[in-house]
Amino acid sequence: MLIKQFLEAGKIVGTHGIKGAVRFQPWSDNADFLANIKTVFLPDNSPLNIISVKPHGNIAIILFENVNSIEDAEKLRNKVLRVRRSDADIPEGRYFIEELLSSKVFDQKSGELLGVLSDVSKTGANDVWHIKRGEKEYLIPAIESVVVSVDIENGKIVINPMEGIFDEN
Repeated sequence: MLIKQFLEAGKIVGTHGIKGAVRFQPWSDNADFLANIKTVFLPDNSPLNIISVKPHGNIAIILFENVNSIEDAEKLRNKVLRVRRSDADIPEGRYFIEELLSSKVFDQKSGELLGVLSDVSKTGANDVWHIKRGEKEYLIPAIESVVVSVDIENGKIVINPMEGIFDEN
């Protein structure tokens, strides 16, 4: 698996105020990674230069250059923003959801291929990973006691699954 040059960072979910700020839902644990990013990209690859980012609960309030009114901001609603992977300085052990998807998931003890990571649900306490094996989907918590290692370059995740979760009953 190649590391992508651009990653989907999240989605603009609404406006904030009347001066052009937007509400941004990050597709990572939090929006801290945006602190050092100066430019994000729209789906058509056009750049948006960031003036300011303010964390606001589980979202961020972003102000962009040349987005000066609520009408300008409204045009950005539901747009997915991308960042250059090289600009995204996220802490070790944290990943963009897009980087994890399609990774093969293996059992630490047996080495057995358990399935492929097909989706990530964000919950209040921790993310929940959806592991697809054939027609079945298994849900596992993305917590330290379960996730042993993540190898983005090779698309491989090793877990210590909770007892019985992958039983065929």
